[in-house]
Amino acid sequence: MRYLPLTDEDRKAMLATIGAKSVDAFYEDVPKAARLKGQVPDLPDHMTEFEVERYLTKLANKNVSASESAFFVGCGAYKHHVPASVDHIIQRSEFLTTYTPYQPEIAQGTLQTLFEFQTQVAELTAMDVANASMYDGSTGCGEAALMACRATRRKKVILSGGLHPHYAQVVETVCKAQGIEVVQLPVSVDDELALANHVDDETACVIGQSPNIFGTVTDLSPVAEAAHEKKALFVSVFTEAVALGLVPPPGEMGADIAVGEGQSIGNSLNFGGPYVGLFAATSKLMRQMPGRLCGETKDADGKTGYVLTLSTREQHIRRDKATSNICTNSGLCTLAFTAHMTLLGGKGLTQLAEINHEKACELAEGLDSIEGVEILTPRFFNEFAFRVPMNAYDVLQGLLDKDVVGGVRAMRLFPNEPELGNVIIATATECTTDEDIALYVESLKEILG
Repeated sequence: MRYLPLTDEDRKAMLATIGAKSVDAFYEDVPKAARLKGQVPDLPDHMTEFEVERYLTKLANKNVSASESAFFVGCGAYKHHVPASVDHIIQRSEFLTTYTPYQPEIAQGTLQTLFEFQTQVAELTAMDVANASMYDGSTGCGEAALMACRATRRKKVILSGGLHPHYAQVVETVCKAQGIEVVQLPVSVDDELALANHVDDETACVIGQSPNIFGTVTDLSPVAEAAHEKKALFVSVFTEAVALGLVPPPGEMGADIAVGEGQSIGNSLNFGGPYVGLFAATSKLMRQMPGRLCGETKDADGKTGYVLTLSTREQHIRRDKATSNICTNSGLCTLAFTAHMTLLGGKGLTQLAEINHEKACELAEGLDSIEGVEILTPRFFNEFAFRVPMNAYDVLQGLLDKDVVGGVRAMRLFPNEPELGNVIIATATECTTDEDIALYVESLKEILG
C-alpha cells in the first residue's frame, strides 16, 4: 500500500495551477553539480516496514559510540561528562513538551530559563547581551556575518585561515545569496593575527577563532583594534565553550559579536546533534541581533515576570524587516546548557577547564615522545594538531583497529590542502583517562614502527 494518495491526474492539475511543466521544474535553481543523477546508490526501491527497520538497524550498528573506545575526536564536537541531573531536568514534561513561548502568562518557566541562559552566555563571553540561542555555532557565525553587514552597511567579510571550515562554508553560503564578498585567508595553524593586515575601508567584519580549528589559542585584541580603526566589526568565534573557563573571552579581546557552539556544556555528542549556538554582542548592536531576546519585567502586581522583549524574526514582523529567518531556537539544548552551567558555577567551570588542559598536555607530551611525531599547535587548550611520518588516514585506521579513535585527519576538513595529508587533530577532555592516553601512545608507537 502506498502512502501517497494523489493520482497522476491530481498531480497534473496541481502542476497546471502553478504553471509548472513537471516536478523537475521545482529544482531548476539547484546547481546541477548538487543534484543526484538517478536514484540513491545502494538504496532499495521499496521494502516492507520490518525490512526497513532491520536494514536501518544494521546501518546504525556500524556507528561507534564515543563511550566504547579511547576517544580523541574534537574539531567542534566534544565528549564531556554530562551529569545525570541535567537529563532529569530536561525530561520533565513541562520542559520537554514546550515550544515557542508566545503566551508569556503560561510560559514563565521556559522564559525564565531562556533569560538565565542569556545571562550565562553574556557572562561566559564577557559581552553585554546574548540572544535566546541559535541552531548551532556554524549558523550563528553566518548570522553574525549578515548582522555585521547590516550594521556597517558594507558588503565584505574576511575569514581567518584558522576558522572552522564548516563555519566558513556556512558564511560563504548565506553571504553569496545576498551579494556579499567573502575573503578567505589561507589555511594556517597559527596565523589569526594576519586578519589585522587585511582590513580595509570596505570591510564589514573580520571573523577570527580562538582556539582555532587546529587548537591554537590567540589573543585577538590586535585584530579587534585593526577592525575598529577602519570602522569594521570584529566577530570572535569559538567551538569549545569549556575553553572560556581559562582563555580570554571574546569581550575582553574587543569583540563586537561573539558566536560559538555550546554543545560542550550539558549536551552529549548525539552523533552530530542537535546542538546549540551561542550568540552575544555589544549593547549598541542589540537591535541588529538575529533571533529573539527574553527580558525580565514586573507585572501589574509588582511581581517579577519574563517576556519576549525583542523578537525581530520573520514570524513576528514583516519579512523584509526581520534580522533573520531562523524560525525557532534549540530550546531543550539551551535548558541542558543552563542546567549544567548552574551546577558548575564559575569556579566549577574553571576547574573543568584546567582538567581539560592538563589532560591535553599529558597527551601532547606522550605523542611528542614518539620518534617522527611533531606537535604543530604552539599554544593549545584541550586540542592540538600533530604531524606523523605517514598518511594520517592509515594511522587513524590502524589506531581504530586497536580500539582508539585517534582524532580527525586535517585533510577531511581541508580536502584541497595536500600538505595536511599527514596531520591529525586530537582532543583530550575530562573524560580522557590515563589509560586512554597510554593506549594511544603505545598504539601509535607500534603503528609507526
